[in-house]
Amino acid sequence: MIDAKIIEDEEEKLNFQRIVSAFNFYRKHSFNRISRTETYLNTLPQNHQLLLKTYREHLCNIHNCIEQNYNVIKLILKDVGYLFENINPEETNPRTIRISRITPVETDQEKVQSTLKQFVRDWSLEGSAERKVCYQPIVDEIINQFPKHLYDSKSVRVLVPGAGLGRLVFEIARQGYSCQGNEFSLFMLIASHFVLNRQVKSLCTLQYELKMKSYQIYLIFFFLEIFCIKISNFIFFIPKNSQFSMVAGDFLEVYTKENEWDCVSTCFFIDCANNILSFIEAIYKILKPGGIWINLGPLLYHFSNMLDQNSIEPSYEMLRDIIKEFGFVFEKEKTHIKSKYAQNPKSMLQYEYESVYFVCRKPITISIDT
Repeated sequence: MIDAKIIEDEEEKLNFQRIVSAFNFYRKHSFNRISRTETYLNTLPQNHQLLLKTYREHLCNIHNCIEQNYNVIKLILKDVGYLFENINPEETNPRTIRISRITPVETDQEKVQSTLKQFVRDWSLEGSAERKVCYQPIVDEIINQFPKHLYDSKSVRVLVPGAGLGRLVFEIARQGYSCQGNEFSLFMLIASHFVLNRQVKSLCTLQYELKMKSYQIYLIFFFLEIFCIKISNFIFFIPKNSQFSMVAGDFLEVYTKENEWDCVSTCFFIDCANNILSFIEAIYKILKPGGIWINLGPLLYHFSNMLDQNSIEPSYEMLRDIIKEFGFVFEKEKTHIKSKYAQNPKSMLQYEYESVYFVCRKPITISIDT
């Protein structure tokens, strides 16, 4: 009989290798896309090609941008095999991965692109406007709920599910609170490991694809803008006694202990569940009596259009009543908050969400002995 744990570990290794392979394939995949455009360009009438001289130069610039991005990806993947205890580092080395077993698919390449764009949202100056709208209200509310003149901030425990690349977790911890981020996506975990634990000692440039009309625009930006070029450790910026951590895994499986957290902060997260009620129920369970849940985001419902996934998609009006039924008490609420997610501010196409912001409290139950 084959041990189920061995099978599970082997599947995890293959999944990990697949994602590392997707990162490694970024350069080839991107060059293939540009090559198709260049091939088509060379078939156009000569007078058209002459008129497209600057466009041809633009494609050369894109080549350079892809190279720069790939240099950053190589930094991200350096020593990534040490992330998990059941992964042999050599099994994630691009020279030792058995390519025949791992064929990068288009959806994985899209996730690599999405991860690079997340760097812009979380760790660049260009992402500051989005962070101000989406992260700052949450940070401000935590400070308001747990003022430092009344609370020992380092003893206030805050959980951020769906933490992505960890910027919101970092901002909360920087205020002196003990904050833990939770993330399920291996794409995000690999990238956040780089930005949070393997800090670069000099500022890196990363370039990512933006679209304006029919052109591909690449924007150079500096990420990790919060760090001084001589600083390579987060401890310098976070109060010594506060705790800052990231935990990998499924939110519903990792967090099952009752009455553990003072605050749960969700940002663009609760609609990532097949059954959003399971998230609400879990949040209520893990909060301490009197604890608060702060939420900001839309209801995009990630699984609603996936043919191989089941999903329910209640409206916010329905969800509000459901949240109350679980026992939460609404203290603050604001709808129609215009918010964006990893958008290029210079693009002619802008996606904007009508997000909802609310603060709910888990009541303190008082038992009366009769």
